[in-house]
Amino acid sequence: MSDSIIKVENISKKYIIGHQKTENVGTLRDVISNGAKSLSQKLFHPHQNTVDKGHEEFWALKDVSFEVKQGERIGIIGRNGAGKSTLLKILSRVTEPTKGRISLNGRVASLLEVGTGFHQELTGRENIFLNGAILGMSKVEITKKFDEIVAFAEVEQFIDTPVKRYSSGMYVRLAFAVAAHLDPEILIVDEVLAVGDASFQKKCLGKMGEVSEKEGRTVLFVSHNLQAIQDLCSSIVVLEKGNVIEHSDTGSGIKTYMSLWQKGELDNDLNLKDRLSRCSGDVRFTSVVVQDEGRNAKWDFQSGDNIRLVFSYQVFKNIDNLMVYFALKSPINDQIVTTCKHIISEEELLFGYAENIVIDIPNNCLRQGVYSIYLVLGDTATPYTPYDVLDNNVSLPFITITSNETDPHKKVGYFSINSSLSFRESKT
Repeated sequence: MSDSIIKVENISKKYIIGHQKTENVGTLRDVISNGAKSLSQKLFHPHQNTVDKGHEEFWALKDVSFEVKQGERIGIIGRNGAGKSTLLKILSRVTEPTKGRISLNGRVASLLEVGTGFHQELTGRENIFLNGAILGMSKVEITKKFDEIVAFAEVEQFIDTPVKRYSSGMYVRLAFAVAAHLDPEILIVDEVLAVGDASFQKKCLGKMGEVSEKEGRTVLFVSHNLQAIQDLCSSIVVLEKGNVIEHSDTGSGIKTYMSLWQKGELDNDLNLKDRLSRCSGDVRFTSVVVQDEGRNAKWDFQSGDNIRLVFSYQVFKNIDNLMVYFALKSPINDQIVTTCKHIISEEELLFGYAENIVIDIPNNCLRQGVYSIYLVLGDTATPYTPYDVLDNNVSLPFITITSNETDPHKKVGYFSINSSLSFRESKT
C-alpha cells in the first residue's frame, strides 16, 4: 500500500474569462432577439462550443501530477499566475478541478488568505472553536489546545474582542495559530505570512518545521520568499503556466526557477501594467540582468564572487533630471546595501533616450541567504515623483548566496555604482 498522504493525478482547472464588448447594447428588441438565438443554439446544437467571442478559456492548471509522503515539507514556487494558489484551493476543496483527481489521506487545515474561515462578528475565542469544529475537532480537543493557540498568537488581551476590530497582524497570527495547533494531518499555507512581521514569520516557520519533524504532519507551503522555502522545505514543486516543470530537492528546484529567468521566460515586461498603476511611467525600466565576472547571466553566487547588476531604462517623456535609487534587501527584508545617483543635464533627457545603470559588487561580503532587489527611478525635484519602481510587487528573481566551501571566511567587500552618460539622439 502506498504511503502517500497526497496524490495529485492529472489535475486541470479551466476558467472562462469575460471580455468587455465595445459595441453598444442596442435596443430591448435586440437583447430579446440575441437571447432567443442563444437559447435555440443550446437546445438544437448542444454539442457545439457555446463560448461566445466575448469570452475565452483559460487553463490555470494543465495535467498537474505529483505525490507527497507523510511528514514531507513541500514548497510550491513559480511566478505570479503560474497556478500555485489555484492548486492549493483544489487541494483544500475550495474549488473542484475541471479534470483529474486528488487523494487526501488525512484532515486538512488551510490558510489561504488572512482570516480564512473567520466570522467577522465573532470574537477570537468563538472563532477558535468555530474553526476547530469545521476541522472536525471535538470541543474537548479544542479546549485542550486553546491556551496554546492564544499564547502563540499573542492576542490574550483581545481574545474576547470581535475579530473585525483586529489589525491585519493580529488576524493572521490567530488564523495561523488555529490552523497549526488543531492537529491537522495536512497543513496548507499560502503567502499569508507576508502580512506578519519578521519575528512572527520566523516563529511560524519554526512551528511548521516542528509539526512536520516531531509530529509527522505534512506541510504544503507557497511563498515568493525563497529563503523561507530553503529553510523549511525538503523538496519543491516548480510551476510555470499551469504545468509542473520540476519536482525535486530544494536546491535543484530553486536553480530551475532561477534558470527560467536567465532564459527570459518569465515576465519579460517586468509587470508593466502593475507598475504603471503606481507610477507615472515617464521613465521605465526595460530589463534587469545579474551577471558573474565573465558577464554571464546568473542569479546564484558563492560568498566572495564578483556580482554585476545591469539595469536598463528608457525615457518615454521629456524630463529635466533623474534620480536612480538602488537597494539590496536581506532575507528578513532589511535594506543592507543602498546607493543613489542623480543624473542631471543642461539639456532635457529626451523621449527615446536609453541607458544602462551598472552596479558592481566585487568580492561580495554577503552572508549565505536569498536577497531581493529594490530599484526606483524618480524626479529629483520637490515634490518627489516616482517614474518607475521595481520592488516586491514585481516578479523579480532573487539573488541567492551560498557559502564558499573553498574559502569559508567572509571576504571584506565594497560597493560602487557607475553609469556612462553619453546622450543618444532622440527617437522623436
